[in-house]
Amino acid sequence: MHHQLLVLGGDLPVHRLGFGAMRMPENDPAAAHALARRAVELGVTFIDTADSYDLGRNEELLAEALHPCPDGVVVATKAGQCHPGDEWIPLGRPEYLRQQAELSLRRLRVERIDLFQLHRVDPAVPLADQIGALRQLQDEGKVRHVGLSEVSVEQIVEAGRITPIVSVQNRYNLDDRRSENVLEHCERHDIAFLPWLPIAPSVRPDSPVTEVARRLGVTPAQVALAWLLRRSRVMLPIPGTSSLRHLEENAGAVNVDLPDEDFDRLGQARSDVVPA
Repeated sequence: MHHQLLVLGGDLPVHRLGFGAMRMPENDPAAAHALARRAVELGVTFIDTADSYDLGRNEELLAEALHPCPDGVVVATKAGQCHPGDEWIPLGRPEYLRQQAELSLRRLRVERIDLFQLHRVDPAVPLADQIGALRQLQDEGKVRHVGLSEVSVEQIVEAGRITPIVSVQNRYNLDDRRSENVLEHCERHDIAFLPWLPIAPSVRPDSPVTEVARRLGVTPAQVALAWLLRRSRVMLPIPGTSSLRHLEENAGAVNVDLPDEDFDRLGQARSDVVPA
């Protein structure tokens, strides 16, 4: 995976295929620990979590599995969205964001969070106040770099006037490319783009992805990830899974050599149905 490096914020080199920890099973700590450790064994150096995943339990599981974190492994977390019951609610009041950062520091057992991302922009709070809280955490040495999630180009630019933005996490996959303009902005400004839900849920048996996978002798998920990696040098997919087998399969995507014609054809074959 050595050729697949991306440098976050000018000082954090990570492999371009990360691991999204959200689906680690909270009710089976041994299985969760095994997943996190196997990800690192497979060469993953970027792990994505959030304060709201299982109400903080996800961060604790990562710390239990990996603390002290191996050299070069970056655990990124997020705040700005609460998850009571089934709904996700943006919550961007500055004092809330600062409190959540303190809780994440404690749960992750670190002195400083390498990458702290605003999970959602809270429409009820001025963006400058939300980013200002993250900037204050940086000034206090509690956060190294700041990222954003589910944002527009305008919001990235506005936030960037307050503190440098090193990553953007928007939904993006072969079926859903509404964030194309955001990806292009990130490329122009050397901002890492972390597509969440990188493997479209709709990889149907008759889809072009499945057809390419069959011909190359790999899996559809590997083709979907290989396409993303090839699509942009700032792309950092973070596929998540609760299965060791899928984790290993995903990691193999970096070795898939996607022929030019397949890359182009898949790029054109985006479905007309964009999930809401």
